[in-house]
Amino acid sequence: MRALILAGMAAAFSAGAAVAQAPAGHSPLATKGGWELGAQLARYRYEEPGLMWLKGDRGGVSGAYTALGLQQVHARLEARSSYGELEYQGSGVLSDVPDYLFEMRALIGKDMRAGSIVWVPYVGLGYRTLYNDLRGTSSTGAVGYRRLSRYWYVPMGVGMRIGIGEGLVLAPQIEYDAFTNGKQRSYLGDTGSGFNDVTNRQRRGRGYRAQLMLEGRRWAFGPWTHYWKIKDSDLQPIGLGFAGLEPANWTRESGVELRYRF
Repeated sequence: MRALILAGMAAAFSAGAAVAQAPAGHSPLATKGGWELGAQLARYRYEEPGLMWLKGDRGGVSGAYTALGLQQVHARLEARSSYGELEYQGSGVLSDVPDYLFEMRALIGKDMRAGSIVWVPYVGLGYRTLYNDLRGTSSTGAVGYRRLSRYWYVPMGVGMRIGIGEGLVLAPQIEYDAFTNGKQRSYLGDTGSGFNDVTNRQRRGRGYRAQLMLEGRRWAFGPWTHYWKIKDSDLQPIGLGFAGLEPANWTRESGVELRYRF
């Protein structure tokens, strides 16, 4: 399956390059190279339907480096880190749950000029890890535990760069994230119930992203949203004759970001 995804991306990218009307050259609309540093604010919700949810505000930082190559091809490395103290509701209620998120992505894209717009198709590889600490006792007396989630995925997207005057560029972007696999580590030993820590494999899911940035010469600002929907994991023994799985879940994170280019 992974080989088919990669082959499809390569074919689509080659076809897109072949139909480009003209290279972007050094147009003001062309993708800009260099380092970027950003700050993010977001609203976050994770839900296992019918079982539990976590929600709250997050703050984070982001960084990126874009290297420009020949034929308007560019390579981009991205990383971001985010933190929130979330509200839990499930087997009771628990507040101020620490929740850490870190993500890294490596992308390759190409500027393709079509009239007054530059289209930027891209593909890449992504890794996302999230850790939350539900240790403590909820309002019903239930004892929580720590969870560590890791996703590997293939981002496939397209951006647009549209000049709107006064040196400003409007840059919308949409993306599909082909989920390849994930691992969920549940530290059930934290509960003192006799269950063992367990790692479940997740093999089915998908993600989507969108953003709308307004770019100046050095800065960019705009809203963005990320969404994940993941199916049930495999079953793994957790001790005492029981087996456990990571239930189907979805995550939505939406916010705004301010970036500065060096």
